[in-house]
Amino acid sequence: MTGVVTGVVTGVVPLPDLMLEPLVRAALLEDLGRAGDVTTNAIVPDTLRTRCVLRAREPGVVAGIDLARLAFALVDPRLQVIVHRPDGAAIVPGDRIATVEGPARGVLTAERVALNYLSHLSGIASATARVVRAVEGTRTRICCTRKTIPGLRALQKYAVRVGGGANHRFGLDDAVLIKDNHIAIAGGVAVAIERARQAIGHLVKIEVEVDTLAQLAEALPLRPDAVLLDNMGPDLLAQAVSMIGGRAVSEASGRVTPDTAPALAATGVDLISIGWLTHSVSVLDIGLDHDA
Repeated sequence: MTGVVTGVVTGVVPLPDLMLEPLVRAALLEDLGRAGDVTTNAIVPDTLRTRCVLRAREPGVVAGIDLARLAFALVDPRLQVIVHRPDGAAIVPGDRIATVEGPARGVLTAERVALNYLSHLSGIASATARVVRAVEGTRTRICCTRKTIPGLRALQKYAVRVGGGANHRFGLDDAVLIKDNHIAIAGGVAVAIERARQAIGHLVKIEVEVDTLAQLAEALPLRPDAVLLDNMGPDLLAQAVSMIGGRAVSEASGRVTPDTAPALAATGVDLISIGWLTHSVSVLDIGLDHDA
């Protein structure tokens, strides 16, 4: 990723350790297996101390530093982690993200779990920041989807927020999202919306997915809270946004990239949702280097 903004990208409140600790603990137990870190235990004396640095190897945005900190702390509470670049900080190659100091065995044993979380979430934050920057100056916000790695949804959606994006629903119970298969099985857009409205409480919002202007025209009189305009090019999307006219939140989706996002945002659409931000984003290259 190139061209990341400098400074702190976002002021998102970090997730509490209470939420993070079980995930980090499970990852460490998976890695330690049945016999612990046999390599480190065989090679490194238990009295040896070290100082290592979590260092950026490419530009991006930091996310997940608290998971890395917890990985070291859970392996050995004597390890001290000093954070130099908190979540939301823009980094360039060579930047120190954190310094880890203490018993060498603990540093080496926790290294992979710490880097797995930090690199993956920083990759999400960095990719999100890139798309957010691509639509800068428009009203459009970038958001994620439910296309997340099982078990990591809260973390991945947090990383999207760190990168300056917004979150779509967290689960099936957040809101009604009527998609193409719901419409096909129900027998049409209108009947699907009507059935949903009869079944939900007054605080639950309804979004409906459409891929044609005819479907949009059928949906709008039933006053959905949001409309997902799927796989529409800029010209068709502009017509759809004009038809909505502010009566519902407008959301565009479908194979969006940093290169195609500006043209979509220029239509005035409220949101652009992107699944690859969480389901197939590249990790950010971060290493743990011995600090001689």
